[in-house]
Amino acid sequence: MIYLDNAATSFPKAPGVAEAVLHCLTEVGANPGRASHRLAREGGRILFQAREACCGLFGVRDSSRLAFTKNATEALNLAILGRVPAGGSVLVSSLEHNAVMRPLRHLEAARRVRLLVVPFDACGQPEPEALRAALGQRPDLMVLTAASNVTGALPEVGEIAALCRAAGVPLCLDAAQAAGHLPLSAPDLGVPLLCFSGHKGLLGPPGTGGLYAAEGFEPGPLIRGGTGSASDSETQPEFMPDRLEAGTANLPGLAGLLAAVQWLTAAGIEPVRKREAALTDRLLRGLLALPGVAVPGPGPGVPRAPVVSITVRGRDLGELALELDRRDIAIRVGLHCAPGAHRSIGTLAGGGTLRFSPGCFNTDAEIDEVLATLEAILT
Repeated sequence: MIYLDNAATSFPKAPGVAEAVLHCLTEVGANPGRASHRLAREGGRILFQAREACCGLFGVRDSSRLAFTKNATEALNLAILGRVPAGGSVLVSSLEHNAVMRPLRHLEAARRVRLLVVPFDACGQPEPEALRAALGQRPDLMVLTAASNVTGALPEVGEIAALCRAAGVPLCLDAAQAAGHLPLSAPDLGVPLLCFSGHKGLLGPPGTGGLYAAEGFEPGPLIRGGTGSASDSETQPEFMPDRLEAGTANLPGLAGLLAAVQWLTAAGIEPVRKREAALTDRLLRGLLALPGVAVPGPGPGVPRAPVVSITVRGRDLGELALELDRRDIAIRVGLHCAPGAHRSIGTLAGGGTLRFSPGCFNTDAEIDEVLATLEAILT
């Protein structure tokens, strides 16, 4: 099977991930922070090292400011639901994933929160006047994808973060499709809230992710319960990360995430990015040469996340996806949980796009085989 569905979840995982998960399950097993015996201490060490490793990727010096979650969706819910007051307002791009939009639509209905949706194009560029006007309304929060999961477009996060700071609007960055693919330093970008998944570009197991919250940004917890700390109190601890980490941690998953981040750090984000960029550009140029194929988003040679979506004139995309699957090529078809993005690029009414998302373990030969196979299907 040629796997080109890494935007949904990466496969294969980084070397050492499966072994780390197995070691944790068979040799550690204990609950970190819940006892003082050797196995619990070892579990605590794994948890601490995983937190430190993730902070290293995101330029975070104080690892207590990073709380682990089970995915980017939970992290986004923490940042959004725990930050926006009743009757407030939130600014978003038109490219956002449902992990952002569904919590916001819930707030709109339940707390009378007003949504300010700024149009962004297929290349990740906002309408400047609309963005300035929305920021002028001083919303309580802006949420922005760091990379579109539909077109691979990369909004100018640094520039938008600077505009947000000037307007006094905190920015929450959805880095689900960017973490591991691009260098991301939250402090350097001026991003006080950053949400990430562990199972995509970070090459770790599912069930892992996290939220970085800068000092002074204290989202309220989604759930409350045991943390192994302040056990004499029946109220949730106020300090980070315990205030956001009630219940037993997914230690095997985080052991795998630690191994993945260690591999990624040793390999280097920049070499990995360049490898993925070369594969993606090869794929993009080949797709553009096929009959009837249109590719919304950045063109060849333009920086993008390793995601390429296509439409094919006169062809049913679901049938094409089925034909590729029959030929052992794994891609994704549909709306990719981002109807707003498809509305922005004009592909919503047609049912979305056929999405190819290579990863750093794909090869040039695999990309060429995919292109040859799709050409044979189309002709």
